[in-house]
Amino acid sequence: MPSRYRSALGAASAAIIAIAAGAVAPGGPAVAATTPTATAAGLTRVIVEYDDPDAAALAVSRAGGKVGRPLSVVDGFVAEVPSQRLSALKTAPGVRGVTVDGTVSLSAARWRADGDSNSMFSVVRATGALDVWKKLDSSGRNIAGTGVGVALIDSGVSPVTGLNDTTRIINGPDLSFESQASNLRYTDTFGHGTHMAGLIAGRDPLTNLLTVSDPSNFTGMAPNATLLSVKVAAADGATDVSQVIAGIDWVVQHRNDPGLNIKVLNLSFGTDSNQDEKLDPLSHAVESAWKKGITVVVSGGNDGTTRANLSMPAVNPYVIAVGAADSKGTDSRADDVVADFSSRGNATRSVDLTAPGRSIVGLRDPGSYVDVNYPTGLVPGDTTGRYFRGSGSSQAAAITSGAVALLLQQRPSLTPDQVKKLLTSTADVMPQAEKLGSGAGELNIRRAIEAPTPTTAAQTWTASSGTGSLEASRGTAHVADPTSGVELTGEKDIMGKAWNGTTWGKAATAGTAWSGGSWNGAAWTGTAMSTGSFPGLPTAKTWSSVNWSGTNWDGRTWSGRTWSGATWDGRTWSGRTWSGNTWSGRTWSGSYWSSSIWQ
Repeated sequence: MPSRYRSALGAASAAIIAIAAGAVAPGGPAVAATTPTATAAGLTRVIVEYDDPDAAALAVSRAGGKVGRPLSVVDGFVAEVPSQRLSALKTAPGVRGVTVDGTVSLSAARWRADGDSNSMFSVVRATGALDVWKKLDSSGRNIAGTGVGVALIDSGVSPVTGLNDTTRIINGPDLSFESQASNLRYTDTFGHGTHMAGLIAGRDPLTNLLTVSDPSNFTGMAPNATLLSVKVAAADGATDVSQVIAGIDWVVQHRNDPGLNIKVLNLSFGTDSNQDEKLDPLSHAVESAWKKGITVVVSGGNDGTTRANLSMPAVNPYVIAVGAADSKGTDSRADDVVADFSSRGNATRSVDLTAPGRSIVGLRDPGSYVDVNYPTGLVPGDTTGRYFRGSGSSQAAAITSGAVALLLQQRPSLTPDQVKKLLTSTADVMPQAEKLGSGAGELNIRRAIEAPTPTTAAQTWTASSGTGSLEASRGTAHVADPTSGVELTGEKDIMGKAWNGTTWGKAATAGTAWSGGSWNGAAWTGTAMSTGSFPGLPTAKTWSSVNWSGTNWDGRTWSGRTWSGATWDGRTWSGRTWSGNTWSGRTWSGSYWSSSIWQ
């Protein structure tokens, strides 16, 4: 951080701090000047400078303090901390410095979505979705995603307000390690999937789409779309590539099931595999889905300029790879740039377009892993406690998936290639952004809806085969057995079944990789949709589950696990009580879910 900002943190520079803390849009949080005294609760107001925002926020929480409004211009945030813990806080990991400054108060005004350019209230306007909702399809229905199924392969979806409509939100199979615990099955213990689901298809009860003028309502991009959750990740985000591939194969095989009509697949996930995309199994899985008529939207990755490739499977040239745009905190798109963390790729394969992806306010999943471990994601001034802020190409992909659902309600016969052509040919130019990493520009769904159907959109890339290595597809991400610590490596899936890329590749191409509830020679899930299986939501549609038999990759029996030993009720869960039981990612990084920045 420049020294001119570092020196500005004392009481003598109250004007600079006031600008950093209080220069917000009308209705947003305000910071009041006070005298430098302790609060009524015995807490001292301080400004915390950080090297790592999440680590610094966690240090404040552990010190018994409270994190307040971020001060991004000075790489810090406002906090209140017990006086006796200040010395320890100054030396905590991630903390660069702590300055007592009574000029900043945590008594922020109520946060309002209409005063935040990164709220979904603002995003649906900036992308043109609000204008699209007012248009009609050929049947006279408002275009809001009605009848279009969006499959979300992620960490599950929790039934928070905005995602508790059982007529639209459906639980597909739970292929995660938590599927074996009845109190964890289908539930989002990680928090990532819930955030994505809200951006795609969230909608508060009784919301009027024609007059969405109340900023207290939350509305995703396609608020009438059907959202199918396919859970593959456990509480810390850990999942194996074989689980993700199995999820994609399931979506392809069940895309036309009654009530689903899956036309869009959102995958806010990627590995650092460097395998040829024509051979990589994960790449082949998404390409097979694409060629079966499913528009696949994939996050480009969060490696910024540090890696010369997009993540896998975004490198596949068929799918829609999305990068994250940074609004710079304004409503105008003229100053938008590629977010610093968004993967640039290379001249051969970069993202196809960008969408809002910096500090996006989505639905919070209380008690989930990210909620507990990333307090900087909480929205200061949010009196409802419903919202959580995250940055990543994950969010950009989810917003784009919702936009695709709008297009496919308007024109159900569009091919995935035509959808891609429409989005890229109508994207807004980003004059301030670098070309590499911005693709065709920034998503504008209103222009795409108004554009004619392209007649020359067919992609003719060399077809993939999927005959490559499953281990290479994992990149450096591996899950580990929580008891033995043995990592899953080599050419086998989580069930310990040998991987034959040639056999699987042909089945994936044909859309026949599943046989009932079995995949790759083992039973993973049930065979039918039912109601009444989701706690608290007796009308929720849920795919049936099975008890896993046999052994895992380490030769340990699934039946011997005490899956219900972890406490989860949506309120009391914490990382400490769960860590002893989770299927941990010993070399796993949450960044593979393309949304590692929760702030």
